[in-house]
Amino acid sequence: MVNLTLLLCLVLGLCFSCRAEIKPESNNNALDLDIVHYQPEQVHLAFGERTASEIVVTWSTRSLPPSSDDERSSVVEYGLGDLKQRAYGEANKFVDGGEKQSTQYIHRVTLRELQANSSYVYHCGSSYGWSAKFQFRTLASAEPDWSPSLAIYGDMGNENAQSLARLQRETQLGMYDAIIHVGDFAYDMNTHNARVGDEFMRQIETVAAYVPYMVVPGNHEEKFNFSNYRARFSMPGGTENLFYSFNLGPVHFIGISTEVYYFLNYGLKTLVFQYEWLKSDLAEANRPENRAKRPWIIIYGHRPMYCSNENDNDCTHSETLTRVGWPFVHMFGLEPLLYEYGVDVAIWAHEHSYERLWPIYDYNVRNGSLGSPYENPRAPVHIITGSAGCKEGREPFKGKIPEWSAFHSQDYGYTRLKAHNASHLYFEQVSDDQQGAIIDKFWLIKSQHGSYSEL
Repeated sequence: MVNLTLLLCLVLGLCFSCRAEIKPESNNNALDLDIVHYQPEQVHLAFGERTASEIVVTWSTRSLPPSSDDERSSVVEYGLGDLKQRAYGEANKFVDGGEKQSTQYIHRVTLRELQANSSYVYHCGSSYGWSAKFQFRTLASAEPDWSPSLAIYGDMGNENAQSLARLQRETQLGMYDAIIHVGDFAYDMNTHNARVGDEFMRQIETVAAYVPYMVVPGNHEEKFNFSNYRARFSMPGGTENLFYSFNLGPVHFIGISTEVYYFLNYGLKTLVFQYEWLKSDLAEANRPENRAKRPWIIIYGHRPMYCSNENDNDCTHSETLTRVGWPFVHMFGLEPLLYEYGVDVAIWAHEHSYERLWPIYDYNVRNGSLGSPYENPRAPVHIITGSAGCKEGREPFKGKIPEWSAFHSQDYGYTRLKAHNASHLYFEQVSDDQQGAIIDKFWLIKSQHGSYSEL
């Protein structure tokens, strides 16, 4: 009997995206059929090591396309309005830690020497299957004298992803130069043998295939030592996407893993390595010639140092691990580093809400002045933006909000940042509950940048 699956493939003309290998007849004279899937999916972009001229394209296939001297398994065809250029990369096998040991191949190709301020079209795959055609625009310049725009949020799942439709539309309208997702994806990527992770990556393709999608891990990525998170993304720096930095216009961005403070069952080495790396990165960013060129320093990680939510999360207590370090000995605390090296803004998520703090250090409000609190403040400004939407719902606030909290909202939404120049940053919070209304906004203005101890 002819296998019905093979007949269906032949009739519908689907064999271009799935190759069938017909095995010898078994004892019952039937044909066994192994379907191998070479079609690219879950396409997303990230900045390469050279932010202004490199883009990394990442995608997945269920099976590894055959490779030879004439054909490669990981190819991106791209160009300025056409697909005349080719770049090649490699694929890594990823096996999920669930009981089914689900397998996929994650492909990475770096596009190098891209022209600034240019629109490229591309597709990815191999001669065994190609993705849809996407496009992206390179950064305006490698120099700092331009004004990047970003969308920033955390805690977005593939259920109740309230903000996704608006972000899809705005991304494809060209509103953003990059997106930063501050931890907690899919809820959770490992669930149902990583099927939930696959669904989430397909959902965000309509955003992440058009602009660099920069990420850091959250607590929901922890399973199997963050294996789904480490495998699926492609951040710069060679630290398995855990911590890295990049420059964008007048801003030096730093992404860190707050989770190294909480999941010590995976060891202490990564925590110590990240802390030493962060000190070195901040010191380099504060060299006079570098701080003059890129005066703003913005750090982002998943779990906040402060919050006024009504729950038992770490940030509701004064001795936050990321803020002061290990209990009692207070080693590896991050808040002193932010203060010493003059970090301007710290962006967090984890709480499913939005909150803007007054400039703060060690629970002391250090506003610029009574009339202009965000003009030349004497401490970092903290923002919590974890309300993009997930199945866990909203996070309530305390009955009495602390004096260091300037604004808070339970609305689903996300944050926009516009880095206008060396002296002005603009933030606004978009409410998806209120059809895209701006429910909070403020300017951060600085005439000088550097260590707060010297201000």
